Amino acid sequence: MVEIIEKDKVVFKGKYYYGTGRRKNAIARVRIYADKNLKSAIVVNERKHQDYFPTLELSRIVMDCFRVTNTKDNFGVSAVINGGGKKGQAEALRHGIARALVAVDEKHKAILRENGFLTRDPRVKERKKPGLKKARRAPQWQKR
Repeated sequence: MVEIIEKDKVVFKGKYYYGTGRRKNAIARVRIYADKNLKSAIVVNERKHQDYFPTLELSRIVMDCFRVTNTKDNFGVSAVINGGGKKGQAEALRHGIARALVAVDEKHKAILRENGFLTRDPRVKERKKPGLKKARRAPQWQKR
């Protein structure tokens, strides 16, 4: 069941499936509501996903799981995202949606795994080491 309170504010109610997505420092806590009336309503930090992820590339990343599994208009998504940048947050949201879709139906697992949406990308920024300018960049050598 969906309630629309005020202008453009959507409140989800009822049974949901949960998935946590991570990418770099971004963490997305995702709830998927199996309601046909939602028509792919995606709310991120209480804002529509088009407003939160304004570029076409980031919107495409968010919708990838639904496109691959042909479940675009079957679910509503509510997500809370912390940390990281916009692209890391979009990929964390995709990871969380993929995990929640597997919780909905195990048949989606093979398709999502094949496209790499269930694998957590472990790459993070390397720490700075003492005596160096950055993680690996040494100070410039000086002859005199």
